[in-house]
Amino acid sequence: MPATASRSGSRRRSMNEINMVPFIDVMLVLLIIFMVTAPMLTPSSVNVPSVGKGTKVPKTRADVLVDKDGGIRFKTDGNERPVALQNLGATARNWLKDQPEDTPVLISADKTVPYDAVMQAMAALQRAGVSRVALAVKSGG
Repeated sequence: MPATASRSGSRRRSMNEINMVPFIDVMLVLLIIFMVTAPMLTPSSVNVPSVGKGTKVPKTRADVLVDKDGGIRFKTDGNERPVALQNLGATARNWLKDQPEDTPVLISADKTVPYDAVMQAMAALQRAGVSRVALAVKSGG
């Protein structure tokens, strides 16, 4: 039933406006709650899961090591050499020519290396046509 307002005597008229004050009050309370809680939220860090040893360890593999300073080294069978990011794909492709088709390339990075550096190395390998690219994780618990 609409609210009514009396003007003069017995004549009544219905009010057609919506009262916005309660709505505005609720919105202001929600705004204050979000403003107070937002600074308390800390950016979460990604905790890489630990895994056990795989059941099938590959006989040969190549390691791409990403250092703290962003330097990249390509390691195969004890032979380790620094490479530029632009040459990483060609270096891996040349090494894989003499290897079985399912030979993986494992990317290992220091904890403090930015995620972007690891993704750039992975993208360079995938652009070069390396079919098996893996990321190293901590072994155990």
